This record gives sequence, structure tokens and C-alpha cells, in this order.
Amino acid sequence: MPSCLCEHCTAVCCRYIALPIDKPEAAEDFENIRWYLVHENVTVFVDKGQWYISFGAPCRYLKEDFRCGIYETRPKICRSYRTDACDYHGGEYRYELFFSEPAQVEQYAAEVLGKKKK
Repeated sequence: MPSCLCEHCTAVCCRYIALPIDKPEAAEDFENIRWYLVHENVTVFVDKGQWYISFGAPCRYLKEDFRCGIYETRPKICRSYRTDACDYHGGEYRYELFFSEPAQVEQYAAEVLGKKKK
């Protein structure tokens, strides 16, 4: 058994950045999310009620063997990351909502905004 999950991982956590965004409530908010999604390597997801925008952008210090090239001086957010919630350990991640295409958010917005009008 490996001493660390990182020994078998392909550094999934080092290949994207996810930042919290406000929950969309109006048509303009959903239009902004649709705009995000017309860009390559951008997704939007909801986890535990929080909305996030995610950018597929590998860390510039990720080495070919999937190890950190600046391990001793890596940013604090990397230092605080724990394997009990890692992308590799968890298998297929279950988002509450996940959008990778503009049409997906258009359909969701129509459903949500349609319910608000009633």
C-alpha cells in the first residue's frame, strides 16, 4: 500500500483553478455564465451550495512525473490540501450541478427563471 496517494496520482488537483462566484439569480447572471462557457477549458459547477468557475490550467511547476517542482516553496493553498478530499481518491466527483457547454446553462436558466415567474 502506498504511503501517499500522490504516488499514483496524475496531479488532477494541479490542473485547474476553481474560484467561488455568486449564485446566479437573474437572466443577466446566467448570460454571464454562458459567456464564461464559450471559452475553452472553463466549466462552472456547484458544490455544497456554492457556485464555482473552474479554469483548466495546469500549474506551471507540475513536472512530467506529476510531482511539484517547487514543493518546498509551494503556495499555502497547496500546503493545506489534504488527500482525504482529493480528486484522485474520490473517484468520480459528484457535483450538485455541472456546466461545460453554454447550452446547458441556457436550459438550466430557462427552468430556474421560468419557476420564478410563476
